[in-house]
Amino acid sequence: VNIDEPTVSMTFSVNNGPFAGQEGEFVTSRHIRDRLFKELERNVSLRVKETASPDSFEVCGRGELHLSVLIEEMRREGYEFAVSKAEVIYKEDERGKKLEPMEICYIDVPDEFSGAIIEKLSNRKGELQGMAPINGGFTRLEFSIPSRGLIGYRGQFMTDTKGNGIMNTVFDDYGPFKGEIQYRKQGSLIAFEAGEAITYGLFNAQERGTLFIGPGEKVYSGMIVGQTGRAEDIEVNVCKTKHLSNTRTSSSDEALRLVPKKVLSLEQALEFIDTDELLEITPENLRIRKKILDPTLRKRANIRKNNK
Repeated sequence: VNIDEPTVSMTFSVNNGPFAGQEGEFVTSRHIRDRLFKELERNVSLRVKETASPDSFEVCGRGELHLSVLIEEMRREGYEFAVSKAEVIYKEDERGKKLEPMEICYIDVPDEFSGAIIEKLSNRKGELQGMAPINGGFTRLEFSIPSRGLIGYRGQFMTDTKGNGIMNTVFDDYGPFKGEIQYRKQGSLIAFEAGEAITYGLFNAQERGTLFIGPGEKVYSGMIVGQTGRAEDIEVNVCKTKHLSNTRTSSSDEALRLVPKKVLSLEQALEFIDTDELLEITPENLRIRKKILDPTLRKRANIRKNNK
């Protein structure tokens, strides 16, 4: 078994969003291509492939964490680009059956959290291979789990163990496809129009979910500004201002209390994005957006997808 074999891939592409080129020093496809191929000289587990588009590159690595380290390095060096959700690399056996990469996952957690971890990983097609007590009131769990079952899980793992869990994984082999996995149960709050986020608009939007932005931040149509409590996406107008009237007073505006925004780290943002979304990476900001910014075109694409 080659433990350096790539198991997941992402698309690295030129940022073509409305705010493109405003914050990065290296923004062209040539800049991105040269940097990625330079990385191959020292990163033995990385693979970079040209795609049909001159502005996009398929980057394959040993999991989300491996690729997120590269993304953070490029970001600090002044690169600006966009990445897609991590997806596993499938193969086929000699009979044409679908195979997927499998991992052995070792987890050390306080005893009281072991039940929650077993439940969550079982829902992600993980199979418990072993369970034993270790020193200090901890339990060691060993799972066989598809690589895609671990995509987007690390943040949830830290939450479920209150930061006290340790997780290590190693590539095992390719095995039979384990069936569909539901990654995300919550939808996105999508900005309805371009402009600057206003307290009044944010106050109304926060009733729909958790916000990723605050007052004064610039947004554009199709940008993800938060997370809903339900499965479907919701469009919100965070730029909406309160209509002036004779009864409007300064005290009524001051009464609007916003819940502090949720600031996503790079790893959290990579875990959050769905297959129809992109993460814009710049030296200064991380922005999540829909691949299709136009709401009408996006709805048509969803209808076609659901009718397949």
